[in-house]
Amino acid sequence: MMCLKLKLVIHCWLTMYLIREAFSLVEFKNIKCESTDKEFCTFDYCHLKSVNRTYKYFSLRVKLLKVPITKAKVNGALYQRLNGYKPFMYNVTVDACKFFKNQKSNPVASYFYDFFKGFSNINHSCPFNHDLVLDKLTAESVNHRLTNILPFPKGEYMVNMNWIAYDIIRAVFKIYFILS
Repeated sequence: MMCLKLKLVIHCWLTMYLIREAFSLVEFKNIKCESTDKEFCTFDYCHLKSVNRTYKYFSLRVKLLKVPITKAKVNGALYQRLNGYKPFMYNVTVDACKFFKNQKSNPVASYFYDFFKGFSNINHSCPFNHDLVLDKLTAESVNHRLTNILPFPKGEYMVNMNWIAYDIIRAVFKIYFILS
């Protein structure tokens, strides 16, 4: 009887340890890019590439047709899929020019700067005077930030980003992912 109780206690401790060490993973499902003003910008490419069952990345290239751009904002919103996509926690609009200009002094800007560093040429301040490229952003690069730093419940999500120049929405970018 004592041995059975000891096994039960060890099993409970082991289970609690494993649950504590469990973590979520991000898996990209889809990406959609739309230019709402084709005279202002176009997408040369916007795709999600699946190398194998567990390794996916997305890349995009935006060709800016009216440069330089001196006034830009980005509106980002997070949606969770619950009988359709419903707003979930965040809906933020950021002045992109100020954001990238103050990336070293602003902790939020610094976080996103570090996040995108190495993946793109977007990490600079206005004026934007050339194409914007995001190259091979993997789910692995998102996992740590989305699961450890900002823990979210498991489920299906969408990030919707409206790229605004001169107070007009010029492009819409949507990334769909599962947190499991």
